[in-house]
Amino acid sequence: MTPLFARLTVAGVGLIGGSLALAAREAGLVGEVVGFGRSEANLRLARERGIVDRVTRDPAAAAAGVDAVVLAAPVGVGSALAAAFRPHVGRGTLLSDVGSVKAGVVEGLQAAWPDPAWVVGAHPIAGSDEAGAGAARADLFRGRLCILTPTRTTQAEALAAVRTLWEGVGARVEEMDAGVHDAILARVSHLPHLVAFALVDAVTRARAAGRPLAGYAGSGLLDTTRIAASSPELWRDIALANAGPLRAALAEFRAALDRLEQLVASGDAAGLEAALEGVRAARRALAGDER
Repeated sequence: MTPLFARLTVAGVGLIGGSLALAAREAGLVGEVVGFGRSEANLRLARERGIVDRVTRDPAAAAAGVDAVVLAAPVGVGSALAAAFRPHVGRGTLLSDVGSVKAGVVEGLQAAWPDPAWVVGAHPIAGSDEAGAGAARADLFRGRLCILTPTRTTQAEALAAVRTLWEGVGARVEEMDAGVHDAILARVSHLPHLVAFALVDAVTRARAAGRPLAGYAGSGLLDTTRIAASSPELWRDIALANAGPLRAALAEFRAALDRLEQLVASGDAAGLEAALEGVRAARRALAGDER
């Protein structure tokens, strides 16, 4: 089978980038995979695990002769990476990403690339709090949603190639306006991460009768805050890149928290139970449990 890309460069061979490389190789979608990144140790591990065929920290070596580049680094460095690769790629070279913010990010990538029509934003809704090449696995995207955010100028051939790549690694693909994507992800992903960070911060700062509370944490706190173990660099960039929608989501969360606080303060047992029952039903619906 002729591969979709004879040579693919993955910039950032971590959980997402490494998993995409593994899955694409397993599916026969790529000929050669070049791994690009900052950490020699992580690149060495990616090579040892067979995630990539070769590795480099040199943009010229990473970009030479490639059919496509996928940026799997924090969103704050995407445009700089694209600009570093730009002198070494042709006008028909495809550029995509995996970032959790799309509107401003894709605009920046288009401005940095030789032909903006060959830039296609993508966001696979998959991951964990683990990071690095050691966390990569070929089945990460199977059955998971991947959102593509083409613009009015996106080349149809480029969009089709990115769709084929993600469908080929097992993802369900949906196309969406970048602004709509950012509004949705601010609420279902970015807000929960900031809430988890804030909850850990609040608990670890608190004292009860002079005692620190961390030693008393059970599964409820640990399960609720698992994602607070995620990369600070990654979430710093996401929060700042999607600040407008995220601030709106934070305001909505504060309002929801205020409603519960008011019910507690007023001693409204019936109202509090009804509110919690409504939330429980909504949570079950999120998980596909219709009991």
